[in-house]
Amino acid sequence: GGEYQDFHAFDLSEATRVLEWIDDKGVCVAGYESLKKNEILHLLLPLRLSVKENQGLFPERDFKVRHGGFSDTSVFDLKHVLDTRLLVTSGLPGCHLHVWQVTEDSDVIQAVSTIAVQEEEGSLWPRVAIFSSMAPGVLHGARLRGLKVVDLETQKTTYSSGVGDSEELSSLQVLDADTFAFCCASGRLGLVDIRQKWAPSENAGPGPGAAARRWCAEVGGRRRGPGPSIASLGSDGQLCLLDPRDLCHPVSSGRCPVSAPSPAPELLRVTWAPGLDDCLAVSGFDGTVQVYDATSWDGTGGQVEPVFTHRGHIFLEDNQTDTAPLVTTHTWHPHKPRTLLSAASDASLHVWDWVDHRAAC
Repeated sequence: GGEYQDFHAFDLSEATRVLEWIDDKGVCVAGYESLKKNEILHLLLPLRLSVKENQGLFPERDFKVRHGGFSDTSVFDLKHVLDTRLLVTSGLPGCHLHVWQVTEDSDVIQAVSTIAVQEEEGSLWPRVAIFSSMAPGVLHGARLRGLKVVDLETQKTTYSSGVGDSEELSSLQVLDADTFAFCCASGRLGLVDIRQKWAPSENAGPGPGAAARRWCAEVGGRRRGPGPSIASLGSDGQLCLLDPRDLCHPVSSGRCPVSAPSPAPELLRVTWAPGLDDCLAVSGFDGTVQVYDATSWDGTGGQVEPVFTHRGHIFLEDNQTDTAPLVTTHTWHPHKPRTLLSAASDASLHVWDWVDHRAAC
């Protein structure tokens, strides 16, 4: 557990797997159930959470629904196109990505267009990331062979992997105007420069014995100094930190103290704190979110202890452990260094600010 500086709990009308920031004052959430209409909502944060410093007391303690819309498909991924009012969603069935507009003069999120996905993969859905340039591009793919960038306006394909590799993707992340990172479910990681033909700098994956695991990864932006900036998380709790200049040899690794492998590896999530170097959060194993300080690890791969564990999704409902909700996603606040948002399968949404009792994280 640990001590909170601040804590807010809300109930959504349906559980979400996405928490996507729209500037720093609000987030988008969306339902993910199949065979029903799912809500997409743009929520404004309580006022005291959207200002950069604590400026006295604010009576407003609740999220406000600013915009809303309905998707005919489940929403597993939602990305905001920077400096626009556009959203891109992906889910099942995975034959299309959907483009939405958050309207300026009303409270509606309206469907604008769809992007056809050539390779429908049955139960797989396309991972999505956005190149936010003058002409935004949508990077998407369910497997390496189907990976491509599509111009959002013209829908022309501006880049494709051009390989026959059927490895399943678990995450995609745009790093700058020309590069993106991919992580395969097998743990294989790569960095790709879209100015060149497909020639990613990559590792071969975690090696033998790892076949039963599924992996996800995130690249973080370090604020100072060199060091590992890629975190890779396995469904058994293995956490590896890598330097992008050498993806084959982890700089450090540790094992999260999880009681069992993730019951839903699709929900695994590892994120770097944007305002704290070497701090990461992990979820997708149970009803908790764990925060780690990577500088405190001895690097030998043994068990590592979190500096903070958010257990609110378990405790608030007075749940028995076997029916306890599963955390579906989490995200860090862009400007408040120790503030996170987390959502769970019981449709709870929490905003929490944790206290670090050590000198620095």
